[in-house]
Amino acid sequence: MLEPNFEKGKGLIPAIVQDYSNGEVLMLAYMNREAWLKTLETGKATYWSRSRNSLWIKGETSGHFQVVKEITIDCDEDTVLLKVEQTGAACHTGYRSCFYRRITAGKVEIVSERLVNPEDVYK
Repeated sequence: MLEPNFEKGKGLIPAIVQDYSNGEVLMLAYMNREAWLKTLETGKATYWSRSRNSLWIKGETSGHFQVVKEITIDCDEDTVLLKVEQTGAACHTGYRSCFYRRITAGKVEIVSERLVNPEDVYK
């Protein structure tokens, strides 16, 4: 089986996360080999939290799970693209996507929907 090259990134690889149904980019996270294997085993997106220094199943706290529908790997085998079925918000700030701010001519515009108040989810 093709597996990402975790050694290139000192044990971590970027995981770009995209909505399976419409192609919207939802977030960027990191995976180590354990997160990769857990994702393959469960079908739920699992990442390595650099701030907590531990595995993190997306949605285990918020209920906003990501069911993995498709995985592709880049040509250098050091980045993966997860196409997911997103339940609720992907962003910890409550927005549908982490990329909810567009900067145009020095002005910031909110371009994604805020689905939940983060204080209601991350207590």
